[in-house]
Amino acid sequence: MELREADPKGLVRESYRIEGITPGECRSIFMDWALSIPVGTPVADAVRTLIATYGTPNPDHPMTAVLHQALTAPEAPRRRGGRIGRQNLAP
Repeated sequence: MELREADPKGLVRESYRIEGITPGECRSIFMDWALSIPVGTPVADAVRTLIATYGTPNPDHPMTAVLHQALTAPEAPRRRGGRIGRQNLAP
């Protein structure tokens, strides 16, 4: 994937230029980026392109950590305990 496809508005590029940016700000920028990429864009491919372009030269930047987290599969949902978890909700 080409960089212009992976970061069409340059949001991630700009995050690496902000001095003293916090992890929370990086997560916010990542959400903006995720909402701005075109529908149908393979997100994992785009994130890998961003890591290769910006993350590899800046391994300690907070955005690099956010990008790596984006590639991590979420945990499987677990049943919550308590009465509601044990109730049979069928009619």
